[in-house]
Amino acid sequence: MQQIINFIIRFKNFLLFLFLFCIALTFTILSHSYHTSKFINSANFFTGGFYKSFHHISRYMNLNSQNDLLAEENRALRDLLYNTESLDDSTYIDTASYKNDYRVYSAQVIKNSYSITNNILTLNKGKKDSIQQDLGVISSKGIIGIIEKTSANYSSVLSILNTTSRISAQLKKTNHFGTLVWEGVSPEYIKLIDIPKIAPVQPGDTIITSGRSSIFPKGIQIGIVNDFKLDQTENYYEVQVKLFNDMTDLEHVYIIENLHTEEIKSLQRESADE
Repeated sequence: MQQIINFIIRFKNFLLFLFLFCIALTFTILSHSYHTSKFINSANFFTGGFYKSFHHISRYMNLNSQNDLLAEENRALRDLLYNTESLDDSTYIDTASYKNDYRVYSAQVIKNSYSITNNILTLNKGKKDSIQQDLGVISSKGIIGIIEKTSANYSSVLSILNTTSRISAQLKKTNHFGTLVWEGVSPEYIKLIDIPKIAPVQPGDTIITSGRSSIFPKGIQIGIVNDFKLDQTENYYEVQVKLFNDMTDLEHVYIIENLHTEEIKSLQRESADE
């Protein structure tokens, strides 16, 4: 306290000047509208800059929660999309055509492999979240794989970048379909085999899921035709497909459950037993 008093006594003239200067400046600003407006504008400039910087920092710190929110919104939209019969106009949803065939869950990739022969992903959702074996996994850009195993809180995914993976796919512009396989070479490309040579395949054609299984709905994007050639029998094309997904950079994904899977499998078992 004594040091503060000594400081005031030592600089009393300067402090008196500063005090009177502030009073004079205040009266000048308040008594002239021009000075008042300039002062307010200057104050707004500095405080605005401060709040803008603070806002950017807050947005950055809040990215995780915002991403989770967007993922949940996208999940709900996909739930509507896959349960709507009229898909010609994606901007229009008729509630009368809502079929309730699929349920969509959101999840996060906590582990991803793409550089080995049989790649597996791990998701942060499991049996507690109603996730079970043989559910399809996609991202906003296309298919990723199929749920292989589940624990209480986690699930493993058989990636499309797995040499044992087999997924039905087709040309978007026709109904010619085949099977997706991976040869273990590049995470950017996958091969579509068993496409009849009468199919009008062209580079740049879009490849989608065929809907010929109980796992993926028809129409989910996979990639585009990069190249194609006849196989050894010369009756079918082997089509090289460039994936829409960057399989090396995955975070938010969606799990698709076909609500009629058990009924379909039961019917198939009965047909096989006949």
